[in-house]
Formats: sequence, structure tokens, C-alpha cells
Amino acid sequence: MSDALGKVVVIGAGMGGLASAMRLATAGFDVTVLDRAETPGGKMRTLPSAAGPVDAGPTVLTMRHVFEDLFTDAGTTLNAHVTLERETVLARHWWPDGSTLDLLADAEASAAAVRAFGDARAEADFRAFSAAATQLFDAFEDPIIKAETPTLGALVAHVATRPAVMRAMAPLSSLAGNLARRFRDPRLRQLFGRYATYVGGSPYRSPAVLGLIWHSEASGVWRVRGGMHRLATAMQSVAENQGARFRFGMGVTRIETQSGRVAAVQLDDGSRLPCSHVVFNGDPRALSTGHLGGAVRNAVTAEGTEPRSLSANVWAFAARYTGPELAHHNVFFGADPKTEFSPIEAGHLPEDPTLYICAQDRGGATTPPETERFEIIMNAPPLPGGQPEDIDACRIRTFPTLARHGVRFSPEPADRTLTTPKGFDALFPASQGSLYGRSPHGMMAAFQRPTARTALPGLYLAGGGAHPGAGVPMATLSGRHAAAAILTDLASTSTSHRTAMRGGMSTGSAIAGPAPSRSSPS
Repeated sequence: MSDALGKVVVIGAGMGGLASAMRLATAGFDVTVLDRAETPGGKMRTLPSAAGPVDAGPTVLTMRHVFEDLFTDAGTTLNAHVTLERETVLARHWWPDGSTLDLLADAEASAAAVRAFGDARAEADFRAFSAAATQLFDAFEDPIIKAETPTLGALVAHVATRPAVMRAMAPLSSLAGNLARRFRDPRLRQLFGRYATYVGGSPYRSPAVLGLIWHSEASGVWRVRGGMHRLATAMQSVAENQGARFRFGMGVTRIETQSGRVAAVQLDDGSRLPCSHVVFNGDPRALSTGHLGGAVRNAVTAEGTEPRSLSANVWAFAARYTGPELAHHNVFFGADPKTEFSPIEAGHLPEDPTLYICAQDRGGATTPPETERFEIIMNAPPLPGGQPEDIDACRIRTFPTLARHGVRFSPEPADRTLTTPKGFDALFPASQGSLYGRSPHGMMAAFQRPTARTALPGLYLAGGGAHPGAGVPMATLSGRHAAAAILTDLASTSTSHRTAMRGGMSTGSAIAGPAPSRSSPS
């Protein structure tokens, strides 16, 4: 038996890589996690500021049960490692006409807020949309989100006897088109259209089914005490407790194959790690573009990585704030969403952007300090090649726009606090700055995204570029799918009896036997 049998290398300590490492280490595998960054989390990263580390990546945590299941399966609890605080205000929204709307954790309170914001018809539209979003989420959760390898046939069979779900899917409509029929108030169309950007798309080209994202958010939004990066470090700690090893500041230059399957990885320092399985937690496009060697170029199809999803310009900084009262999550809309998405479609910065602000030190009953931490996100196109970086143009579209809403920061953040699409491409090789992998545009996009298994035996995918897609809980679920695929594939080739492992998972005794005794991104 090869010394590499049962050895797994996870490339990338983003959420998908961390989740797969936790599950595989718990199942008895010899797991090594490599990341060229110095800390775990992948896109869930921080930047230094005068007020401490400030989140510079994902800020919205939903689907808490995904993380509770992950920690429980590793023999511990989520609460033992991080403190999650539920937001009563899901998000606070502003429009150029001076109108504002809070969406709230309490469904009836949200409906009442929409009525006060608009009128009785707006409330009725909101209630109908919320019901449809729930139907969609319930219909897609098992055959798509939870499925290791989703198929159109499974989805059709699941919804064929549910005509209400078929109507809610509006399969021939874009999200924007469906919202135009559902909401008489254009401000509400604009608000719920922004959910397409959660997975890197335009509401004018993304399928109507993305309305289900509202159900996920309405079911609960949590704030991680101390910042989102605390969740990543907790996942690393649990994986390490189960025997996984982490090597930061270490990249991979090549994945080696032997006899048609994964055999080893070569590292930046010239060393080599033999292994039987690799979980790649990076943009799948890095495989097809040869960033990890010629042997893995055909592991993922072109339709699994193209076209690209949106990028962003992200400011992460500390400053003194003056302006309207902020919640933790805040959205400042432009006057017309078409002036945002039409330029992006053409490869340019939006003319009149919608700007998201995470006020990291606000939320609940928290009293913010004099100098607060902020993250501001403006949607942007991915790199088409040599797109010039224009920090001044980004600044002009960000801070004067916010000033028209009365929002001001002192001091205005320095250029170094901005991460552009070019910066994201440098952080995440071959991504072209795209933050969500493949674009969600088109009704079949969910089935074109690559799944955990690749065409190369022994190579698996995890992260926001793989099924079930972008977002913190989805990337985490991708790690579950990768671990499950490895366990299933190993069992199918094993002639020995399967042995139950920690956390309720199982694998062949050939892996359990040589595993060392046990005493941790997107």
C-alpha cells in the first residue's frame, strides 16, 4: 500500500477548504492544508486599521444550521468556538429621494415597515414575494443545494407536482423581469434585485429563481463577535484538534499525476507532498489556465468557469463617522439600477452605483467607538485582460455619492485600504478579479457550475467557484460535498468493510488503519 494512501492535501484555507479539512480529519484522514496567505479564511480576510482588524470580505452570515452541523459533526459545538449575535435589523436601505426602509428579523415587523414605506399594495406585494421565495428555497434545498451532484432531472421531478413552485421559478424570466411583475413600487424591485449581486450577477441577466436568496436572509442574519475572520480561525482550530496540519505562506505550483490520478503536489519551496487526494479550494479557472500544471488543465470544463461573475471595489478602513444612523448592514441605492449594471456589462465602473456599507462596530445595542471600522463595497466588472486600475475614479464614485446621503468619514480612507479587481486577481490567481467564480447568468447556470468531483480521479473542488456556489454558507457546504465525494469514491473502490468514524462519517478501514492517532477558503 502506498505511503500516500489516505493523505489529503487541501489547497486553500477558504471556507470550503476549511470545511473539507474539518470533515476529512474527523473521518481519520491525514490532512495537510496549504495556503499562500498567512491566515485562514480566503476571501474572508481582514486588513489592519487604527481600530483593529477590519473585515475586507464577506460580512453577511446566514443559514446558521450549516455551521452548527459542521461543528457538531466534528465532535464539538459552534457556540464553543464563536459567538453569533442575531441582527434585529437585517439591513437598512436608503434611496436618493430620501426614503428609507429597514428589513427586520421579525417577518410581521418587516411587512409593517414595507407598508409604512409604501402603502398597502406594497405590503401585499412583499408578502407574496416572501411566500414565493420560501417556496423556491424549500424546493431547491434538497435536489440542488444539498445534493452533491445536482441534476435538472432531479429538480424537475421534485417540482413537477408543485405548480406553485413552477410559477415562482418563472423559468423564462430574469430576476429583474420577475420583480417588475411582482412589485408595483420600483424601489422594492431595486432592493430585491440586488440579491443577484450576492452571487456575482446582474438582476437583468440572472434567473428569477435567485429570489430565493431573500428567504435565506429573512430566516436570520448573524454577526460574528470580533469579526467574520473569527469563524475561519475557529474552523482551523477544530481541524487542527482533529489532527489536520496547516502550512501558511506556502503556495502550490503544480499538481502531479501518476497512472491517470493525483499523486502529489509541488510547493513554492520546491518540496513535494505525496497524496492520494487533493481538494482544490481556489478558483477552478486556475486549473484550466495551467496555473497548477498541465496535468490538471482538463479537470474542469470551460463552461464551468466562463463567463465570469462580478468583481468589486472594496474599501476596508477605520474613521470617525457623521451622518444618518447606520445599522450593521446598510445599502445606499443609486437612482436607476440600469446606470449601475449597463456600464458593468460593458466593462466599466458603474455610473451611479449602489454602495453597501458594513458598519462593523454597530448592530444590536452596541455603542460604536469614536473611531469605527467600515467596509464599503461597490460592484465592478471582472478583468477582461489589461483593464487599467483607476483608484481616483473609484473614489469619486464612492465618497461624493455617499456624501449626497449625508454620509461622511474623517479621515477619508487612504488608497491602500482599497482592493480593486486587479488586487483580487493578484490575491486569487486566475480569477480575473471575479469574486464568485462562474457567472450565475442564465437558467442553466446552477447546473454548469463544477461539482466536487473533477474529471481527474483524486482531484476535488471546494469553494465559492464550485457547487452550490458563492456565499459563506454555500462555500462551506461545498466543503461538505468534497469530503463526501472522497469518502464515497474511496468506499466504492475498497473491498474491506466500511468503518464508522468520528462525526458520523465513514470510510474504508484501509484509511482508518494507517491514520495517525488524534489527541484545522472562498
